[in-house]
Amino acid sequence: MPNRFAHLPSRRAIIDRRVVADRLAVVEGGKGTGLRQAGTAILKQALDDGRAEIERRFAEHPTRGLETANAHAFLTDQLLRLLWDFTVQRIYPNTNPTAAERMTLIAVGGYGRGEMAPHSDIDLGFLTPWKRTAWCEQVIESMLYALWDMGLKVGHSSRSLDEMVRMAKSDVTIRTALLEGRYVWGDTDLYDEASRRFRSEVQSDTRGFIAQKLAERDQRHIKMGDSRYVVEPNVKEGKGGLRDLHTLFWIGKDAYGVQRAAELVEKGVLTRQEYRRFHRAENFLWAVRCHLHLLAGRAEDRLTFDMQREIAARMNYADRPGKLAVERFMQFYFLQAKTVGDLTGVFLAHLDETFASRGRRFGLPFIRRSPRKLHGFVLDRGRLALPGEQFFREDPVRLIEIFALADQHGLEVHPQAMRLAARDAKLIDEHRDDPRANALFIGVLTSPRDPETVLRWMNEAGVFGRFVPDFGRVVAQMQFDMYHHYTVDEHTIRAVGLLARIEQGKLKDEHPIATALFPQIVSRRALYVAVLLHDIAKGRGGDHSVLGAHVAERLCPRFGLSAAETEVVAWLVRWHLLMSATAFKRDLSDFKTILDFAGAVASPQRLMMLMVLTVVDIRAVGPGTWNGWKRQLIGDLYEAAEEVLRLGHKQRGRGERVVAKQEALARALGWDAPAFQRLVRKLPESYWVAEPLDVLERNARLIERAGHDKLSVDTQPDRERGATLVTIYAADHPGIFYRIAGAIHAAGGNIIDARIHTTREGMALDNFLVQDPLGRNFDDPGQLERLKAAIGDALLNRARITERLRAKPLPRPRADAFSIEPAVLIDNYASNRFTVIEVNARDRPALLFHLANALFQSKVTIHSAHVATYGERAVDTFYVTDLIGDKIDSASRMRAIERRLLEAAAGEGAMAEAA
Repeated sequence: MPNRFAHLPSRRAIIDRRVVADRLAVVEGGKGTGLRQAGTAILKQALDDGRAEIERRFAEHPTRGLETANAHAFLTDQLLRLLWDFTVQRIYPNTNPTAAERMTLIAVGGYGRGEMAPHSDIDLGFLTPWKRTAWCEQVIESMLYALWDMGLKVGHSSRSLDEMVRMAKSDVTIRTALLEGRYVWGDTDLYDEASRRFRSEVQSDTRGFIAQKLAERDQRHIKMGDSRYVVEPNVKEGKGGLRDLHTLFWIGKDAYGVQRAAELVEKGVLTRQEYRRFHRAENFLWAVRCHLHLLAGRAEDRLTFDMQREIAARMNYADRPGKLAVERFMQFYFLQAKTVGDLTGVFLAHLDETFASRGRRFGLPFIRRSPRKLHGFVLDRGRLALPGEQFFREDPVRLIEIFALADQHGLEVHPQAMRLAARDAKLIDEHRDDPRANALFIGVLTSPRDPETVLRWMNEAGVFGRFVPDFGRVVAQMQFDMYHHYTVDEHTIRAVGLLARIEQGKLKDEHPIATALFPQIVSRRALYVAVLLHDIAKGRGGDHSVLGAHVAERLCPRFGLSAAETEVVAWLVRWHLLMSATAFKRDLSDFKTILDFAGAVASPQRLMMLMVLTVVDIRAVGPGTWNGWKRQLIGDLYEAAEEVLRLGHKQRGRGERVVAKQEALARALGWDAPAFQRLVRKLPESYWVAEPLDVLERNARLIERAGHDKLSVDTQPDRERGATLVTIYAADHPGIFYRIAGAIHAAGGNIIDARIHTTREGMALDNFLVQDPLGRNFDDPGQLERLKAAIGDALLNRARITERLRAKPLPRPRADAFSIEPAVLIDNYASNRFTVIEVNARDRPALLFHLANALFQSKVTIHSAHVATYGERAVDTFYVTDLIGDKIDSASRMRAIERRLLEAAAGEGAMAEAA
């Protein structure tokens, strides 16, 4: 049998089987268990020495993933052969075995392929000709105990040949494992017989096996997020990972009888260049997986943020201007994942041609078969194909046209055409300024059908990045943070898809305002281009919004946009974060916030476009990023700014709005006039401006229930906002805000917004919006009771909050993988009445409590607090005054406040509680 590991250098430095065999030959330990344990100790030492040598080599050559995986399998082979011989010669010697006592040991699964990560399971199969004899059982049991004593994780089976065939026929997982079966040691004739029977009796239904493996792959992709561009990918099971390459190999082995992936070239399935890409991707992914196992000290296949930074350093990636080493490493990772996707398409196309005469196609369902020809392209079984291999070279604009036709006619692009498009993509370089090519591209981008799918095909073929080189620079580029779930190109394509679905009315329930606005937008083309370009300049160093506006000014005329459209696109790209920053970090009840925002936008059309762009940008970040609270804030800001832009300064005055709210509340409450007037006299004008009608009603009913009580807490889950409204009505005193914040954190809540009011009778009326640490509604009855109790204990001095928080485990340790320098901005111009303090810091448990405590120590009064979280980064904004209600304008006082807040943000400084 060929030596699978002949390519490994200096194999005896990993393990010298002869030397270890000599030690085992003279080991003493009596019989049975004692002898096995003595032999196991020698083998364990050989295992440790071999692993150390492999790790040493890997440290010297940290990109040699396949060699490292092969070396671990080689080491395992040698140890198993030694253990087998030791068991059958010393522990259970059988000098004259019967025909039934023949047995062979095979490697299956990944180990059978000859590839193992440092902490992979060892998958073994013990085969016997018939039912297992007592001697066979003893040998198997002894070997397994020895392997477990060596600290190895073993997956094993022991079957007769008939059992092997029967189970492989009925279970595709077993069939797949045995497909990779490889002889390790034992009776060679028995192994040859097993191989013959497997080929003749099991491998007869190749088509059924392929269909099952592809269905299995699709289910795995869905489970793993169904994108190869998730920012914490699973190297083994994720889309574009090792398992996808293994699936191709399994299918190739079953369909074409190949033993190694390189043989797929001889079978005509892959070209030599494609096999080199296959090998390069496989080697890289194996290197990453081996580093993961070594860093974790266990089997670990998820490439988490903390691991990404470590592995980038191990693989010798360095920082470059505008791009961290870890971002360069992950960009290369995603390019390899894309390669896996490309090769999958090529491979399935070949299978489709091979098995076409035997039934329906693999992959996508049938598509209508006419017309047969389309602008020189041909239709092959419902897919857009080429009449010849030189078709793109004869007219490179066809590289764009094929995708435009696919969009217009609802067709799939033939994988062979995708293969040739990838080969010839560079030819479009000379035709980027061609008006026809640009018109076709804009037609795809602004398609009323499914631009997301077709743009993704263009990206997979490499044509998108060639035609728009600025987009090519962000292909596979990740952002090293916990906020963005996808690479920049994937985020952008998803945003375009969301925009199309909003325009089609498919997201009306989730985005009613954006859906209603879309028909009023004058230039939908400008909006689509703005969505395409909003993140185009990421990774260049500097503000990507500013740099992106310059890119837009250069690209839009090439795309055929007018000067007016170009100006709008450049403005939208420059200010695409303005609306979300204002909505999430500023007090929308402060009219100056609305005036400043409206002044920056200056146009109702821009406001509508910015609104829709903001929605799709946030939604495309990833699952769970958009919620009811964000929808309300964005909607409130839009409506307030729209009123200013439509009516200017003639809008209803503050006093009129207060009266209108009071009249609406009176109708909702149904109280008699004297009772309602007593409520009105209690509350300041600012309260009526700040709170929406539903909160006003809940607050009023709480005040009524409280009567003369000095402390009352109400919780009301709010599905619409995706949070729970927590209202505290209590006697006001210094430090009340930070105590409440600490109590909410201690009870497991996460504060996303806070409005603080003081009645004219000296009572605090504070409204907090609270979610759980994962951004979901905080509505479990037990949680809410604990929350009420915690607030009561904190305000009545029955518990020390700092001690409770110190004892609480960290809910988000992943944020520790990021280094964020805290920053404090103090602004006396953002509001007419308050000093606005914005704190940027790494998110951590009870951050708001610590910041509020620092402000309490600084002797300032907090009037409202607004919390925005972007993955690991928190932005907490406070509207404050000094103790007599004036803005803080002393330079020395501002420096002292800044110092305290920086210490609190960094987890330093005094945390003494008020008496």
